[in-house]
Amino acid sequence: MNVHESIKMISRKSLHEELVDRLRDLIVEGVLEPGSKFPEKALCLKYGVSRTPMREALKVLAGDGLIVLEPNRGAWVSQITLAEMSEVFPVLSALEALAGELACELITDAELAEVRSLHEEMRRHYEHDNLKGYFRVNQAIHEAIISAARNTTLAIQHRMLAVRARRARYVANISQERWQQALCEHDEIILALEARDGARLGLHLKQHMRKKFEAIRCRFEEMDSTSRTLPRALSAPSTRHVDRNR
Repeated sequence: MNVHESIKMISRKSLHEELVDRLRDLIVEGVLEPGSKFPEKALCLKYGVSRTPMREALKVLAGDGLIVLEPNRGAWVSQITLAEMSEVFPVLSALEALAGELACELITDAELAEVRSLHEEMRRHYEHDNLKGYFRVNQAIHEAIISAARNTTLAIQHRMLAVRARRARYVANISQERWQQALCEHDEIILALEARDGARLGLHLKQHMRKKFEAIRCRFEEMDSTSRTLPRALSAPSTRHVDRNR
């Protein structure tokens, strides 16, 4: 393989990953509604890509459980069901608790400072009623704790489940009461991490995940019992073209 071929492969990989990230956000944030037909052609036009990279991205999303691929029918956005969340959250809770315990032993001072900075940024989003920004930084905090655990197997399993749970989270945290409660829970999480108290951090993370699931369960109960699925959550993010120069 020559140098030019190597550069071309890296560029192609970057385009693929960026496209997957953009499409994943559309699904997770509820822009593409659960159960809806995936608008493949329209999104190819919006992002300025051909059908080949689009279909490669769809295979990744199908592996994440975010879409369903049907022969001769195309792709459909998967439903969010209470049964699925009832399975996802206990496992996700256990993974986060374990990550918290490991992180308290292994996290560096620089990483701690970064998590504290993210927490303060998240608080500012709360104070400015910026739910989308809050969710983005919230996710970064949880991912920072997972990263600090220094366990690749844990990180892989967590990523697979977290992306599914985040879809429901966009609906569950919308009430002001739950939002304020979640912020207070994060205060305790940060204090336990800074104290490097693994047992306490693990407990707080489990409680945080349990309350998050309870909010989701209550949201289901508010809906028509015959549908048992969550509606779209937030307005659409940017649909600008994927940068081909990455």
